[in-house]
Amino acid sequence: MAEQDTSAPALFDVSALTPTFMDLRDPEYAYMFGFLQADGHLSRGTGQKGRLTAEINVRDIAILRVSLTTASTAIGAYLCHYAKKVTGAERMIRRNARDGIYNVLYTKEAAVLLAEHLYYPGCLALERKKSAAASLTSWVRPPGMKVRPPRRPWTAAEDRVLLAAPTPAHAAAKLGRSRKSCQVRRWRLVNGIATSTTPRSL
Repeated sequence: MAEQDTSAPALFDVSALTPTFMDLRDPEYAYMFGFLQADGHLSRGTGQKGRLTAEINVRDIAILRVSLTTASTAIGAYLCHYAKKVTGAERMIRRNARDGIYNVLYTKEAAVLLAEHLYYPGCLALERKKSAAASLTSWVRPPGMKVRPPRRPWTAAEDRVLLAAPTPAHAAAKLGRSRKSCQVRRWRLVNGIATSTTPRSL
C-alpha cells in the first residue's frame, strides 16, 4: 500500500481517509499507480521511501505520434530501419538515462505514414490500436506549422573545420549550419560525448 506523503501540502481534508491512504488492492488505485509508474518518474528514496512524479503537458495532447518503447536493441534498430524505408524519417536509438530503455518516436506526417503502413486494412491488431491508427489518417499539418528540415549528419571533415574555427559563429558561416548547431556539436566533441576522427582540442 502507498502511504500519503506527510510533507505534501494538504489539498483536502485527509482526516476522513483511512490510515491506508491508497490501497493498491482497489483496482482503481492499482490502475492509476501502474499508469504513473509507466508514464512517470519513479525514484528511490532513503529506506523504503520513494518518489513518483508525473508531468502532463499540452504537448502530450496536441502532437500526434507513434512510438515504441523497448529494452531490445534489435527491435529498436529494426524499427528505425523499417520506418526509414516507409517514411524517410531517420532515427538514432539511444537508451535513456532513467531506466536504460529505448523510446523511438515518430510525429506528424511520419506518424501518419507509419500508422497507415503498420495498421493496414484487415491486419491482426487490437481494436483500440486499430482505432487509434485510423484516427491519425485524417491529420493535416495546420497552416503556419513549420516543417523541420531533415537531419544532416556531421562528417569528419566538418568536425575538423568546426574545431579549427575560432568560434562557433565562424564555423557556422563556413559550414552553412546554424550557430547553435555548431556550438552544440563543438561542445559534444570537446567533452567526448560525440566521436570524431579529429583530435579533441581547440
